[in-house]
Amino acid sequence: MQRRLSLYEIKKPVFSAPEYKTIWFCDTLGLSSGRDIDGLATQIITILLHQYQNGEGLSTEQLAQLLHVTPARVNHHVRNLTRTGIVYREKKLVYMRGLSLKESVRELRKDANRIFDELEEIAERIDEDILGST
Repeated sequence: MQRRLSLYEIKKPVFSAPEYKTIWFCDTLGLSSGRDIDGLATQIITILLHQYQNGEGLSTEQLAQLLHVTPARVNHHVRNLTRTGIVYREKKLVYMRGLSLKESVRELRKDANRIFDELEEIAERIDEDILGST
């Protein structure tokens, strides 16, 4: 599966309320931008994080009921969150990709480092092809 993760440098919130921090977190990862005017991606992350304390995932139908939206809307956001790698699906259930947001970020960092390592390797080969051996 192709992953897509955007990073935005956004000033940290001055508010200490958890919801503002969560919104900043999701905005920084590009999870709640665009047409997500209701902040459903952020709400899904928050619900899954609370749910993970029990070690259980949720179905899109359960998420839809908790969010008071249609399962189709939840599926749309879960697909986008899955593409970034912050959540995953297993047997029709949706889970956070770590036992905490911090652990999820560590997993995303590993993914990014692997991608940058591959880019650096290919860049070196391109340099050698174009610039010749130095």
